[in-house]
Amino acid sequence: MPIKPRLNTFDLTMIVISVVIGTGIFRTPVEIAQKAELPSIFFTAWIAGAIISLFGALTLAEVGSRYPAAGGFYKIFSHCYHPAFAFMVNWISIIANAGSSASVAIIGSAYIAPLLFPTLDSELGTRITTLSAVGLLYVINMLGIKMGSHALNILMIIKIAMLILLISTAFLPSESATEVTKELSQKDSFKAFWLCFVPIFFTYGGYHQTMNFGHDVPNASKVIPKSIFIGMGAVLVLYLFVNYSYVRVLGFEGLKNSPALAADMTARIFGNAASTVVSVIMFLAVLAYVNASLLSNPRVYYAMAQENVLPAIFKTVNQKTQTQELALTVYTAIIVLFLFALSSLQKILSYVMFFDSIGLIAACSAVFILRHREKLSGQEDKGIYRMKLYPWLTLIFILGYALVNFSVMYFEPQTALIGLFLFLLGLPMYYLLVRFFRK
Repeated sequence: MPIKPRLNTFDLTMIVISVVIGTGIFRTPVEIAQKAELPSIFFTAWIAGAIISLFGALTLAEVGSRYPAAGGFYKIFSHCYHPAFAFMVNWISIIANAGSSASVAIIGSAYIAPLLFPTLDSELGTRITTLSAVGLLYVINMLGIKMGSHALNILMIIKIAMLILLISTAFLPSESATEVTKELSQKDSFKAFWLCFVPIFFTYGGYHQTMNFGHDVPNASKVIPKSIFIGMGAVLVLYLFVNYSYVRVLGFEGLKNSPALAADMTARIFGNAASTVVSVIMFLAVLAYVNASLLSNPRVYYAMAQENVLPAIFKTVNQKTQTQELALTVYTAIIVLFLFALSSLQKILSYVMFFDSIGLIAACSAVFILRHREKLSGQEDKGIYRMKLYPWLTLIFILGYALVNFSVMYFEPQTALIGLFLFLLGLPMYYLLVRFFRK
C-alpha cells in the first residue's frame, strides 16, 4: 500500500526541531568552551556547525525524497552500496546509539547527583546515579511500561520551555563574572576551532531522520527544504541565544567550569531553590530520553533478525508485556559497558561522532550515486526534491564531517583505531551471520 502524504510544513518543521534538540545543549557548551578557549572561536564554531549541518540536512532530504522507505537512513546503504555495508553501518549505529544514551544519562545524572550524594566525589556520585537510572529504566521496560507519543510531546515542551527560561536570564541583572583575557596564535586558533566540531556536531545531530519523509508530505520538493530551513534556522537561533545567555550570566570562564549549566544559570539569577527544581526537571527529561532509546533501539535487532543476520530469538516478543526482552537486555548491557569503560563524556562523544561521521558521509555521498543512476537511465524523476548548489553544499558537509573523523584520529588515535576495528569487524560478521542463520 503506497504511503499517503499526511504531514504539512508545520508537522515536518516540528519533527526537524524535535530530533535535533536533545539534552546536549545543556552540557556540551562546557566542552566546546574548554576547547575554543576564546568567546569569538566559541560562537564562530556554533555558527559554522549550524551551516554545515544544514547542508547535510538538505542533502539527506534529497536522498530521502529519491528513495523513500521505512528506516530509509539505513536501507539506503543496501540500495546504493551493498547489504554488507548496510550491516556494517547498522552495527556501529547500534554502538553509537548506546553511546549517545550513555552520554545523555551522564548529563542528566550530573544535575541530580550532588543532591542525592552531597558528600561523595562528584564523578563517583554521577556514576552511581547513572547506573541506577539505567537499571531502573531497564526494569520498567521489562515490565512492559511504554512511553506514549504524548509523553514525548510533553518532553519537547519541557525542553523548549527550559531553553526559553535560560535565554530570558540574559536580560535579567546579574553580577559580572571576572574574565581571563588571552591571545592565541593563528595556528592555535585553527586547532581550537577544529576541536570544537566533535561536541558541536553531536549537539546538532539528528536531522538525518528527515530523509525518511520523502513520501509523507505533499509537494515534497517544496515542503521538505522549507521545513528544514525553518527548523534548522530555529535551532540555530535558540542555540546561539542560549549560548549567549550562558556567557552573559556565567562568564566565559564560568561556562568552562560548569558541571550543570541549567542549574548554575538559574541559581545565579533565582537562587538555589530554583536550581534544585531545574536539576530535578533536567534529570526527569533525561530519563525520558533514555527510556525512549531503550524502547526504540531494540527494534534494530528485530529488523536484523528478520534479515537473518541475528538469531530468530531476537524477534521474540513477550506476549503479555509486549517487550523484546533479549534485545532490550543486550542493548542495556552495551549502555552499561560504555558507562563502565568510559565514564568521561568526552570519550563517549569521540566514539559516537567517529561512528556517526562514517554513516553520515556515506549517506550523503549516496546522492552522487542516485543522480548518476538517474542520468544513466535517461529519465528524470519528477516530484522529488533537488537541492540547490549541487554538489558544493554536499562536498562542504562531507569535508566538515571528515574533519571530525580526522580530529578523532589525530588527537585520540586509540579511540579511532578501536572505532575503525569495530566498523571493519562488521564485514566478516555479516557474512558469518548470514551464512549461519540463513542456513
